[in-house]
Amino acid sequence: MIARVRGPVLEALPNRLVVEAGGIGYQVTVPLSTFDKLNPREGSEVKLLTYLHIRETAQVLYGFATAEERDVFLLLIERVSGIGPAIAMAVLSGMPVDRFKGCVVEGDIAALATIKGLGKKTAERIVLELKDKVGVTAAWEARGEKAGAPGRDAELALLALGYKQAEARKVLRKALEESPEAGADELIRLALRAL
Repeated sequence: MIARVRGPVLEALPNRLVVEAGGIGYQVTVPLSTFDKLNPREGSEVKLLTYLHIRETAQVLYGFATAEERDVFLLLIERVSGIGPAIAMAVLSGMPVDRFKGCVVEGDIAALATIKGLGKKTAERIVLELKDKVGVTAAWEARGEKAGAPGRDAELALLALGYKQAEARKVLRKALEESPEAGADELIRLALRAL
């Protein structure tokens, strides 16, 4: 598996780069978000995190500027039925990763459906299958919850025990109202009693 490629750019197109590494030119398919972040020019040095997708008829190397982009790509192709690399790349090209995570966490199907190549049914499937897997800690931070680290830790613990994210948040919110100064252990105990 090729996990990373670093070297000078031999060819740069908005959705494809050819990067030389060890005397070999690797053709890497990239989303527009990566292309915009790197702003690659021929001869400039780039570092890409990669994923090698092997099919019966082709081997395609996908590249990403950040681990967050690669993680979202992998979540989409591994966890959402009916989504392959082409649609995952369209998602990454269609909206920033933070906005995508926010749309999934909030269930904003209309915003996801505006991405080229993504219909309403596919957007619904993405939200349904990723809602409990995307943006757990990011959602806490983005919403500026009073809970801080204990709340995040308690939520992650409940998710690890198999509870749904919405269910965990609901009981943790109630536990925080009752005991605003509680630590993660106490929040987990209060939440488990409520569940």
